[in-house]
This record gives sequence, structure tokens and C-alpha cells, in this order.
Amino acid sequence: MNLLRSFVRRTPLGWLQLSKEKSRLLVALSGVAFADILMLMQLGFQGALFESGVQMPKSLNADIIITGSEIINFNNADTFPRGRLYQALDVPGVEQASPLYLSLTRWKHPITLEKGTVLLLGLDPNLEQLTRPDVKAQLDKIRLPDRILFDQNMRGDFDAVIAKIQQGTVPTTEINERQVRLNGLISVGSSFASDGLLLASDQTFLRLFPDRASTKVNLGLLQLAPGANADQVARRLDSYLPDDVQVFTRQQFVEFEYGYWKNNTAIGFIFTLGVAMGFVVGVIIVYQVLATDVNSHLEEYATFRAMGYGHQFLLGIVLEEAVILAVVGFLPSLGIAVGLYHLTRGATSLPVFMTLARAGGFWWRRW
Repeated sequence: MNLLRSFVRRTPLGWLQLSKEKSRLLVALSGVAFADILMLMQLGFQGALFESGVQMPKSLNADIIITGSEIINFNNADTFPRGRLYQALDVPGVEQASPLYLSLTRWKHPITLEKGTVLLLGLDPNLEQLTRPDVKAQLDKIRLPDRILFDQNMRGDFDAVIAKIQQGTVPTTEINERQVRLNGLISVGSSFASDGLLLASDQTFLRLFPDRASTKVNLGLLQLAPGANADQVARRLDSYLPDDVQVFTRQQFVEFEYGYWKNNTAIGFIFTLGVAMGFVVGVIIVYQVLATDVNSHLEEYATFRAMGYGHQFLLGIVLEEAVILAVVGFLPSLGIAVGLYHLTRGATSLPVFMTLARAGGFWWRRW
């Protein structure tokens, strides 16, 4: 308490030195704010990369997921025989097994006819294979052939399309030269792999891709009996099923997808490097400001030494200046970054959000 009381009562020499030359202080704070904005933007892009990559794996309504042995990531899941799902039902603890079809595909804007890349999912409308409430509420709308649920957060200008769907008009478009009708709205958003998501029934999916046999599926979603341990059942499945499939618990599959975007893509490395470079830039700027300030006040420091003040006292002044620069420079940068996040989110439909953990500096956390 005595140490804290003495610190509060001390003359704020660090602030007085920094504020003596207002123009120099403003330039220093601008440099610190620039480095902070650079780091926060890179962290925002990195977070959007990871969050957009795992949002669909996290939405799978399954305790265990079966994939092909050569899966790259969720968007590029190779196929495996559907018979593996029937084999999985022989393992104690597995109560239900259902297939999920998916493909990155080209499609046409319903109005402008511009082409884009979307992720198309084919699921069984009689089962709740996704946990998303907006999907579960509209499964009836894709029971009829060639009906599609449209992602209203898709990247691009789709205001007119969304308005038509909301008014009850069903716009049409083409996928693989087959006409489909946009029969409902969901809210997912884009990712770094696609402009957005389209949902169809498994039968519609197979009609859109006639070269895809129904016996070749991309993912197998397994529901376990109440009380069954997912890790134990996954190990049994892994030893029971042939080597042409991989077995994941739901959390393991999310971790697998996260690891792909973090470790196996150039863009993940670029964002991580950008964060590191922003930190280095900030350190250099603060160091240069402090070094210049110390050189400008060498005579005062020498006087303090002659009066009997020790190195700790002088280091305290420098540390005070560093804290002032860090805090005062961070506050405006946080506000600017939030504004830039909003602009980026509106332009790209990516999940770029300022979180408390990110704003608080806990940037090493995943999401």
C-alpha cells in the first residue's frame, strides 16, 4: 500500500516529458495507433478465416463424422462408399447414420447472370442434419424437386433477390445447366473458399450432379445412443471400418478444419505473419520515440542522478512513457478498427467481429 500510495503521489514526469512537445507526441501516438490498427486488422482477418472455415463443421448435428480417407477439408471432402454407414450401425453405441453430399460449384446470379462459386449441400429433409435453427425451420421448402435454400448473407449484391423471396416470389437460376428455384432464406455468410451456401435435398443434389452416384457420399453423420461415449465409439469405428474412411468426433472434426486453415494454407500463414509484423512495427516505433525522448532529456536525467536518484527511478520514467504511449495510442486504434471491421463485413460478408478477447490482447486464442 505504501508503494502504491507513493506511486500515486509522485510527479508524472513521463507524461510531462511527452506532453512538452505536442507535435512530437501526436506523431508518436499516430505511429503506435497505426501499428495497433495493423495488428487488429490482421487478427480480424485471421479470426474471419478460422470462423468462416469452421462454422459449417460446428453446425453439423452429429456426434461422430465419417469422411473419406483423403479428405482435404470440409469444402473438399472426397467421397466414400455409402455402405460404410450401414457398417457403422453394427458398432455398439451408434443409433443413426445419415449421408451428407456437398460440392463447391459454379452458379449464376438470378438477375445479373454473373457466375460465382458457392458451396452446395445436399441433405435429407426428413432429418435434422444441421443444428442451425433457420435451416431446421425450412426443411419442408426443399422437399420438392429443384428447390434451394438461399444464403441471404452471400457475398455480392443480392438485395433484389432477397426482396423477391421475402415477397413470396420464387426466383430461378441455373446450377450445372439445370434450372432451380430459390425457395427460402438462410443466414450463413461467405468464407475464403466460397461466396456463400446453398442448401438442397439429397435428391435435388444428385439431379444437379448426374455423374455423382448416390452410393458415394462426402460425409457420414452418426448419432449415438444416449449415454454413449463419443471418443470410445469413435475408436471402435476406426478399428472396425476399412482404411478408406476416417472417423472424427464432432470436436475433432472442428479441430481438423481449424488446423487446415491455420497450418495448410498460405493465407493462414500470411495473416499470422501480418500480426507478428504489426507487433514488431509497434515495438520499433515505441523504442524510437523513447530513445529520442531520453536523448532530449539527458541533462535532466544526469541531474536526477547527481541528486541521488537511482536507475530504478529513471527506468520508471521511461516505463511510464511507454505505458502512456501504449494506452493512449490503443484507444483510437480500437475505434478505427471496429469501423473498418464493419466496412469489411459489409463488403465481403465475412464474420469479421471485434471480440473482447481480441480487444483485450488475448490474440493467441483461437476464436
